[in-house]
Amino acid sequence: MKDLGAEHLAGREGVQLFGLLNLYLEQEQRFQPREKGLSLIEATSEMKDLGAEHLAGREGVQLFGLLNLYLEQEQRFQPREKGLSLIEATSENDNTLCPRLRNAKVEDLRSLTNFFGSCTETFVLAVNILDRFLALMKVKPKHLSCIGVCCFLLAARIVEEECNIPSTHDVIRISQCKCTASDIKRMEKIISEKLHYELEATTALNFLHLYHTIVFCQTSERKEILNLDKLEAQLKACNCRLTFSKAKPSVLALCLLNLEVETLKSIELLEILLLVKKHSKVNDTEFIYWRELVSKCLAEYSSPECCKPDLKKLVWIVSRRTAQNLHNSYYSVPELPTIPEGGCFDESESEDSCEDMSCGEESLSSSPSSDQECTFFFNFKVAQTLCFPS
Repeated sequence: MKDLGAEHLAGREGVQLFGLLNLYLEQEQRFQPREKGLSLIEATSEMKDLGAEHLAGREGVQLFGLLNLYLEQEQRFQPREKGLSLIEATSENDNTLCPRLRNAKVEDLRSLTNFFGSCTETFVLAVNILDRFLALMKVKPKHLSCIGVCCFLLAARIVEEECNIPSTHDVIRISQCKCTASDIKRMEKIISEKLHYELEATTALNFLHLYHTIVFCQTSERKEILNLDKLEAQLKACNCRLTFSKAKPSVLALCLLNLEVETLKSIELLEILLLVKKHSKVNDTEFIYWRELVSKCLAEYSSPECCKPDLKKLVWIVSRRTAQNLHNSYYSVPELPTIPEGGCFDESESEDSCEDMSCGEESLSSSPSSDQECTFFFNFKVAQTLCFPS
Protein backbone atom coordinates (compact mmCIF):
# COMPACT_ATOMS: atom_id res chain seq x y z
CA MET A 1 0.00 0.00 0.00
CA LYS A 2 2.95 2.33 0.67
CA ASP A 3 4.20 1.60 -2.86
CA LEU A 4 0.75 2.63 -4.15
CA GLY A 5 0.90 5.92 -2.21
CA ALA A 6 -1.94 4.74 0.07
CA GLU A 7 -0.20 5.15 3.45
CA HIS A 8 -3.44 6.60 4.88
CA LEU A 9 -5.09 3.19 4.24
CA ALA A 10 -2.30 1.28 5.94
CA GLY A 11 -4.04 0.88 9.31
CA ARG A 12 -4.99 -2.53 10.67
CA GLU A 13 -8.44 -2.48 9.05
CA GLY A 14 -7.05 -1.27 5.72
CA VAL A 15 -4.49 -4.07 5.64
CA GLN A 16 -7.19 -6.66 6.31
CA LEU A 17 -9.41 -5.27 3.55
CA PHE A 18 -6.60 -5.28 0.97
CA GLY A 19 -5.66 -8.80 2.03
CA LEU A 20 -9.24 -9.88 1.36
CA LEU A 21 -9.15 -8.09 -2.03
CA ASN A 22 -5.99 -10.02 -2.98
CA LEU A 23 -7.73 -13.28 -2.07
CA TYR A 24 -10.71 -12.40 -4.28
CA LEU A 25 -8.44 -11.50 -7.19
CA GLU A 26 -6.69 -14.87 -6.92
CA GLN A 27 -9.96 -16.79 -6.87
CA GLU A 28 -11.98 -14.98 -9.54
CA GLN A 29 -10.44 -16.81 -12.50
CA ARG A 30 -11.35 -20.20 -11.00
CA PHE A 31 -15.04 -19.35 -10.82
CA GLN A 32 -15.41 -17.56 -14.14
CA PRO A 33 -17.54 -19.32 -16.80
CA ARG A 34 -15.52 -20.93 -19.61
CA GLU A 35 -15.16 -18.37 -22.40
CA LYS A 36 -15.42 -20.93 -25.20
CA GLY A 37 -18.71 -22.22 -23.78
CA LEU A 38 -20.11 -18.70 -23.54
CA SER A 39 -19.13 -18.05 -27.16
CA LEU A 40 -21.07 -21.13 -28.25
CA ILE A 41 -24.13 -20.00 -26.27
CA GLU A 42 -23.78 -16.52 -27.76
CA ALA A 43 -23.55 -17.96 -31.27
CA THR A 44 -26.68 -20.06 -30.66
CA SER A 45 -28.55 -17.03 -29.33
CA GLU A 46 -27.49 -14.91 -32.30
CA MET A 47 -28.67 -17.56 -34.75
CA LYS A 48 -32.07 -17.72 -33.03
CA ASP A 49 -32.32 -13.93 -33.16
CA LEU A 50 -31.60 -14.18 -36.89
CA GLY A 51 -34.41 -16.70 -37.29
CA ALA A 52 -31.87 -19.43 -38.07
CA GLU A 53 -32.83 -22.04 -35.48
CA HIS A 54 -32.35 -24.75 -38.12
CA LEU A 55 -28.63 -23.82 -38.20
CA ALA A 56 -28.26 -24.09 -34.43
CA GLY A 57 -27.12 -27.72 -34.29
CA ARG A 58 -23.80 -28.58 -32.68
CA GLU A 59 -21.84 -28.30 -35.93
CA GLY A 60 -23.64 -25.10 -36.92
CA VAL A 61 -22.89 -23.49 -33.56
CA GLN A 62 -19.20 -24.39 -33.85
CA LEU A 63 -19.00 -22.97 -37.38
CA PHE A 64 -20.68 -19.71 -36.36
CA GLY A 65 -18.38 -19.54 -33.33
CA LEU A 66 -15.40 -19.80 -35.71
CA LEU A 67 -16.97 -17.12 -37.90
CA ASN A 68 -17.19 -14.81 -34.87
CA LEU A 69 -13.47 -15.39 -34.25
CA TYR A 70 -12.58 -14.58 -37.88
CA LEU A 71 -14.70 -11.43 -37.77
CA GLU A 72 -12.87 -10.24 -34.65
CA GLN A 73 -9.47 -10.87 -36.25
CA GLU A 74 -9.95 -9.59 -39.81
CA GLN A 75 -9.39 -5.91 -38.99
CA ARG A 76 -5.98 -6.67 -37.45
CA PHE A 77 -4.70 -8.25 -40.65
CA GLN A 78 -6.14 -5.84 -43.21
CA PRO A 79 -3.66 -3.58 -45.05
CA ARG A 80 -3.73 0.05 -43.91
CA GLU A 81 -6.30 1.78 -46.13
CA LYS A 82 -4.45 5.11 -46.13
CA GLY A 83 -1.30 3.43 -47.44
CA LEU A 84 -3.21 1.58 -50.17
CA SER A 85 -4.92 4.82 -51.23
CA LEU A 86 -1.52 6.52 -51.59
CA ILE A 87 -0.35 3.72 -53.91
CA GLU A 88 -3.60 3.97 -55.90
CA ALA A 89 -3.12 7.72 -56.35
CA THR A 90 0.51 7.38 -57.51
CA SER A 91 1.26 7.96 -61.18
CA GLU A 92 3.84 5.83 -62.96
CA ASN A 93 7.47 6.97 -62.75
CA ASP A 94 10.87 5.46 -61.98
CA ASN A 95 11.03 6.19 -58.24
CA THR A 96 7.58 5.41 -56.83
CA LEU A 97 5.39 2.34 -56.52
CA CYS A 98 2.22 2.50 -58.61
CA PRO A 99 -0.77 0.10 -58.85
CA ARG A 100 0.51 -1.45 -62.09
CA LEU A 101 3.81 -2.51 -60.48
CA ARG A 102 2.02 -3.92 -57.44
CA ASN A 103 -0.40 -5.90 -59.63
CA ALA A 104 2.43 -7.20 -61.80
CA LYS A 105 4.26 -8.40 -58.69
CA VAL A 106 1.17 -10.26 -57.48
CA GLU A 107 0.96 -12.00 -60.86
CA ASP A 108 4.61 -13.00 -60.42
CA LEU A 109 3.70 -14.44 -57.02
CA ARG A 110 0.98 -16.46 -58.71
CA SER A 111 3.50 -17.80 -61.23
CA LEU A 112 5.86 -18.80 -58.41
CA THR A 113 3.00 -20.51 -56.58
CA ASN A 114 2.14 -22.49 -59.70
CA PHE A 115 5.73 -23.41 -60.46
CA PHE A 116 6.50 -24.77 -56.99
CA GLY A 117 3.10 -26.45 -56.66
CA SER A 118 2.13 -24.39 -53.62
CA CYS A 119 -1.51 -24.19 -52.52
CA THR A 120 -3.93 -21.29 -52.93
CA GLU A 121 -3.59 -20.43 -49.24
CA THR A 122 0.13 -19.74 -49.74
CA PHE A 123 -0.60 -17.32 -52.59
CA VAL A 124 -3.39 -15.47 -50.75
CA LEU A 125 -1.28 -15.14 -47.58
CA ALA A 126 1.74 -13.94 -49.59
CA VAL A 127 -0.44 -11.22 -51.17
CA ASN A 128 -1.75 -10.23 -47.74
CA ILE A 129 1.78 -9.92 -46.32
CA LEU A 130 2.90 -7.96 -49.40
CA ASP A 131 0.01 -5.47 -49.24
CA ARG A 132 0.29 -4.95 -45.49
CA PHE A 133 3.99 -4.15 -45.88
CA LEU A 134 3.52 -1.88 -48.93
CA ALA A 135 0.76 0.01 -47.10
CA LEU A 136 3.14 0.69 -44.19
CA MET A 137 6.41 1.46 -45.96
CA LYS A 138 7.44 3.72 -48.82
CA VAL A 139 8.93 1.10 -51.14
CA LYS A 140 11.04 1.84 -54.21
CA PRO A 141 10.28 -0.21 -57.34
CA LYS A 142 13.83 -1.60 -57.43
CA HIS A 143 13.23 -3.38 -54.10
CA LEU A 144 9.86 -4.85 -55.08
CA SER A 145 11.20 -8.09 -56.58
CA CYS A 146 13.14 -8.90 -53.40
CA ILE A 147 10.10 -8.08 -51.24
CA GLY A 148 7.87 -10.29 -53.40
CA VAL A 149 10.18 -13.29 -53.03
CA CYS A 150 10.35 -12.77 -49.26
CA CYS A 151 6.55 -12.63 -48.96
CA PHE A 152 6.26 -15.87 -50.93
CA LEU A 153 8.84 -17.64 -48.75
CA LEU A 154 7.32 -16.36 -45.49
CA ALA A 155 3.85 -17.54 -46.56
CA ALA A 156 5.15 -20.93 -47.73
CA ARG A 157 6.85 -21.56 -44.38
CA ILE A 158 3.57 -20.87 -42.56
CA VAL A 159 1.23 -22.82 -44.83
CA GLU A 160 3.12 -25.61 -46.58
CA GLU A 161 4.38 -28.92 -45.24
CA GLU A 162 8.12 -28.80 -44.56
CA CYS A 163 8.86 -31.10 -47.52
CA ASN A 164 7.00 -28.72 -49.88
CA ILE A 165 8.75 -25.50 -48.85
CA PRO A 166 11.07 -24.41 -51.69
CA SER A 167 14.62 -23.43 -50.85
CA THR A 168 15.59 -19.77 -50.92
CA HIS A 169 18.22 -20.49 -53.58
CA ASP A 170 15.68 -22.14 -55.91
CA VAL A 171 13.17 -19.30 -55.53
CA ILE A 172 15.90 -16.73 -56.29
CA ARG A 173 16.88 -18.62 -59.46
CA ILE A 174 13.32 -19.06 -60.70
CA SER A 175 12.17 -15.52 -59.88
CA GLN A 176 15.44 -13.94 -61.11
CA CYS A 177 15.08 -11.23 -58.48
CA LYS A 178 18.78 -10.28 -58.70
CA CYS A 179 19.39 -10.51 -54.97
CA THR A 180 21.38 -12.86 -52.76
CA ALA A 181 20.26 -15.23 -50.01
CA SER A 182 21.62 -12.71 -47.49
CA ASP A 183 19.48 -9.96 -49.03
CA ILE A 184 16.43 -12.20 -48.72
CA LYS A 185 17.21 -12.97 -45.09
CA ARG A 186 17.60 -9.27 -44.22
CA MET A 187 14.41 -8.30 -46.03
CA GLU A 188 12.45 -11.12 -44.36
CA LYS A 189 13.55 -9.75 -41.00
CA ILE A 190 12.47 -6.21 -41.95
CA ILE A 191 9.04 -7.39 -43.14
CA SER A 192 8.51 -9.52 -40.03
CA GLU A 193 9.49 -6.67 -37.69
CA LYS A 194 7.30 -4.10 -39.44
CA LEU A 195 4.32 -6.47 -39.23
CA HIS A 196 5.16 -7.26 -35.58
CA TYR A 197 5.70 -10.94 -36.51
CA GLU A 198 1.94 -11.30 -37.08
CA LEU A 199 2.22 -13.04 -40.45
CA GLU A 200 -0.42 -15.77 -40.12
CA ALA A 201 -3.43 -13.69 -41.13
CA THR A 202 -7.18 -14.22 -41.43
CA THR A 203 -7.76 -13.79 -45.16
CA ALA A 204 -10.68 -13.80 -47.60
CA LEU A 205 -9.80 -17.42 -48.38
CA ASN A 206 -10.49 -18.40 -44.74
CA PHE A 207 -13.91 -16.75 -44.96
CA LEU A 208 -14.60 -18.33 -48.37
CA HIS A 209 -13.90 -21.84 -47.05
CA LEU A 210 -15.93 -21.23 -43.89
CA TYR A 211 -18.93 -19.75 -45.74
CA HIS A 212 -18.82 -22.68 -48.18
CA THR A 213 -18.84 -25.17 -45.27
CA ILE A 214 -21.68 -23.37 -43.46
CA VAL A 215 -23.81 -23.33 -46.61
CA PHE A 216 -23.40 -27.02 -47.35
CA CYS A 217 -23.85 -28.15 -43.77
CA GLN A 218 -27.41 -26.83 -43.93
CA THR A 219 -28.57 -27.64 -47.45
CA SER A 220 -29.68 -30.63 -49.47
CA GLU A 221 -27.83 -29.34 -52.54
CA ARG A 222 -24.83 -31.30 -53.80
CA LYS A 223 -21.41 -29.83 -53.01
CA GLU A 224 -20.30 -30.09 -56.64
CA ILE A 225 -22.90 -27.45 -57.59
CA LEU A 226 -20.94 -24.71 -55.81
CA ASN A 227 -17.40 -25.42 -57.00
CA LEU A 228 -14.82 -24.31 -54.43
CA ASP A 229 -11.95 -24.48 -56.95
CA LYS A 230 -13.78 -22.04 -59.20
CA LEU A 231 -14.41 -19.68 -56.29
CA GLU A 232 -10.71 -19.83 -55.33
CA ALA A 233 -9.71 -19.00 -58.91
CA GLN A 234 -12.06 -16.00 -58.83
CA LEU A 235 -10.56 -14.86 -55.53
CA LYS A 236 -7.07 -15.06 -57.04
CA ALA A 237 -8.25 -12.88 -59.92
CA CYS A 238 -9.46 -10.27 -57.42
CA ASN A 239 -6.18 -10.48 -55.49
CA CYS A 240 -4.33 -9.46 -58.65
CA ARG A 241 -5.99 -6.03 -58.40
CA LEU A 242 -4.95 -3.57 -55.72
CA THR A 243 -8.50 -2.24 -55.25
CA PHE A 244 -9.73 -5.44 -53.59
CA SER A 245 -7.09 -5.23 -50.85
CA LYS A 246 -9.21 -2.38 -49.43
CA ALA A 247 -12.27 -4.64 -49.07
CA LYS A 248 -12.92 -6.49 -45.82
CA PRO A 249 -12.01 -10.18 -46.33
CA SER A 250 -15.45 -11.25 -45.05
CA VAL A 251 -17.24 -8.96 -47.53
CA LEU A 252 -15.06 -9.99 -50.50
CA ALA A 253 -15.66 -13.69 -49.83
CA LEU A 254 -19.39 -13.12 -49.37
CA CYS A 255 -19.61 -11.21 -52.68
CA LEU A 256 -17.90 -14.04 -54.58
CA LEU A 257 -20.20 -16.64 -53.05
CA ASN A 258 -23.30 -14.51 -53.60
CA LEU A 259 -22.56 -13.96 -57.30
CA GLU A 260 -21.99 -17.68 -57.83
CA VAL A 261 -25.21 -18.62 -55.99
CA GLU A 262 -27.14 -16.11 -58.11
CA THR A 263 -25.94 -17.83 -61.29
CA LEU A 264 -27.16 -21.17 -59.86
CA LYS A 265 -30.58 -19.62 -59.07
CA SER A 266 -30.84 -21.61 -55.83
CA ILE A 267 -33.30 -19.98 -53.41
CA GLU A 268 -32.24 -22.32 -50.58
CA LEU A 269 -28.55 -21.36 -50.86
CA LEU A 270 -29.43 -17.68 -51.19
CA GLU A 271 -31.50 -17.72 -47.99
CA ILE A 272 -28.63 -19.28 -46.02
CA LEU A 273 -26.21 -16.68 -47.44
CA LEU A 274 -28.53 -13.87 -46.36
CA LEU A 275 -28.48 -15.24 -42.80
CA VAL A 276 -24.68 -15.43 -42.90
CA LYS A 277 -24.54 -11.84 -44.21
CA LYS A 278 -26.80 -10.68 -41.37
CA HIS A 279 -24.72 -12.56 -38.80
CA SER A 280 -21.52 -10.98 -40.19
CA LYS A 281 -23.12 -7.52 -39.78
CA VAL A 282 -22.36 -6.56 -43.39
CA ASN A 283 -24.38 -3.46 -44.30
CA ASP A 284 -26.19 -3.36 -47.63
CA THR A 285 -24.38 -0.30 -48.99
CA GLU A 286 -20.94 -1.84 -48.47
CA PHE A 287 -22.07 -5.20 -49.83
CA ILE A 288 -23.62 -3.76 -53.02
CA TYR A 289 -20.56 -1.54 -53.67
CA TRP A 290 -18.07 -4.41 -53.52
CA ARG A 291 -20.33 -6.88 -55.31
CA GLU A 292 -20.50 -4.50 -58.29
CA LEU A 293 -16.70 -4.24 -58.41
CA VAL A 294 -16.25 -8.01 -58.05
CA SER A 295 -18.82 -8.66 -60.79
CA LYS A 296 -17.02 -6.26 -63.14
CA CYS A 297 -13.65 -7.84 -62.34
CA LEU A 298 -14.92 -11.38 -62.99
CA ALA A 299 -16.54 -10.30 -66.27
CA GLU A 300 -13.19 -8.92 -67.45
CA TYR A 301 -11.39 -11.99 -66.12
CA SER A 302 -13.70 -14.27 -68.12
CA SER A 303 -13.10 -12.39 -71.37
CA PRO A 304 -10.71 -14.01 -73.90
CA GLU A 305 -8.57 -10.83 -73.98
CA CYS A 306 -7.68 -11.17 -70.30
CA CYS A 307 -4.29 -12.65 -69.37
CA LYS A 308 -5.28 -14.93 -66.51
CA PRO A 309 -2.81 -15.49 -63.63
CA ASP A 310 -3.09 -19.27 -63.93
CA LEU A 311 -2.03 -19.15 -67.58
CA LYS A 312 0.79 -16.62 -67.18
CA LYS A 313 4.13 -18.01 -68.33
CA LEU A 314 7.40 -17.38 -66.55
CA VAL A 315 9.60 -14.74 -68.14
CA TRP A 316 13.15 -16.05 -68.42
CA ILE A 317 15.87 -13.42 -68.89
CA VAL A 318 19.23 -14.64 -70.19
CA SER A 319 22.38 -13.06 -71.60
CA ARG A 320 23.66 -13.67 -75.13
CA ARG A 321 26.30 -16.09 -73.82
CA THR A 322 23.71 -18.12 -71.90
CA ALA A 323 21.44 -18.05 -74.94
CA GLN A 324 24.20 -19.59 -77.05
CA ASN A 325 24.76 -22.31 -74.45
CA LEU A 326 21.04 -23.06 -74.36
CA HIS A 327 21.03 -23.13 -78.14
CA ASN A 328 23.74 -25.77 -78.19
CA SER A 329 22.57 -27.95 -75.30
CA TYR A 330 18.79 -27.78 -75.03
CA TYR A 331 17.27 -26.44 -78.19
CA SER A 332 18.88 -28.27 -81.07
CA VAL A 333 15.89 -29.09 -83.26
CA PRO A 334 16.54 -32.09 -85.56
CA GLU A 335 16.10 -31.57 -89.29
CA LEU A 336 13.80 -34.58 -89.64
CA PRO A 337 10.75 -35.22 -87.46
CA THR A 338 10.65 -38.27 -85.20
CA ILE A 339 8.91 -41.21 -86.88
CA PRO A 340 6.00 -42.47 -84.73
CA GLU A 341 6.06 -46.16 -83.73
CA GLY A 342 2.60 -46.93 -85.08
CA GLY A 343 0.09 -45.25 -87.37
CA CYS A 344 0.53 -42.42 -89.83
CA PHE A 345 2.58 -39.34 -89.19
CA ASP A 346 0.28 -36.45 -88.29
CA GLU A 347 1.85 -33.30 -89.69
CA SER A 348 -0.44 -30.91 -87.84
CA GLU A 349 0.23 -32.71 -84.55
CA SER A 350 3.99 -32.35 -85.06
CA GLU A 351 3.68 -28.63 -85.68
CA ASP A 352 1.61 -28.17 -82.53
CA SER A 353 4.00 -30.14 -80.36
CA CYS A 354 7.01 -28.11 -81.51
CA GLU A 355 5.34 -24.72 -81.23
CA ASP A 356 6.96 -23.58 -77.97
CA MET A 357 10.34 -25.05 -78.86
CA SER A 358 10.46 -23.50 -82.33
CA CYS A 359 9.60 -20.11 -80.85
CA GLY A 360 12.49 -20.49 -78.47
CA GLU A 361 14.78 -21.56 -81.34
CA GLU A 362 13.94 -18.52 -83.43
CA SER A 363 14.52 -16.20 -80.49
CA LEU A 364 17.80 -17.83 -79.62
CA SER A 365 19.17 -17.90 -83.14
CA SER A 366 18.31 -14.23 -83.59
CA SER A 367 19.97 -13.14 -80.35
CA PRO A 368 21.55 -9.66 -80.40
CA SER A 369 25.21 -9.20 -81.21
CA SER A 370 26.06 -7.48 -77.93
CA ASP A 371 25.95 -8.98 -74.42
CA GLN A 372 22.62 -7.32 -73.63
CA GLU A 373 19.86 -9.23 -71.89
CA CYS A 374 17.09 -10.90 -73.90
CA THR A 375 13.67 -12.04 -72.73
CA PHE A 376 12.25 -15.43 -73.59
CA PHE A 377 8.96 -17.01 -72.63
CA PHE A 378 9.10 -20.62 -71.50
CA ASN A 379 6.41 -22.83 -70.08
CA PHE A 380 6.87 -24.29 -66.59
CA LYS A 381 8.18 -27.65 -67.83
CA VAL A 382 10.98 -26.03 -69.83
CA ALA A 383 11.93 -23.76 -66.93
CA GLN A 384 12.06 -26.76 -64.61
CA THR A 385 14.42 -28.52 -67.02
CA LEU A 386 16.71 -25.51 -67.02
CA CYS A 387 16.82 -25.15 -63.27
CA PHE A 388 16.78 -28.76 -62.17
CA PRO A 389 18.63 -30.78 -64.82
CA SER A 390 18.45 -34.54 -64.31
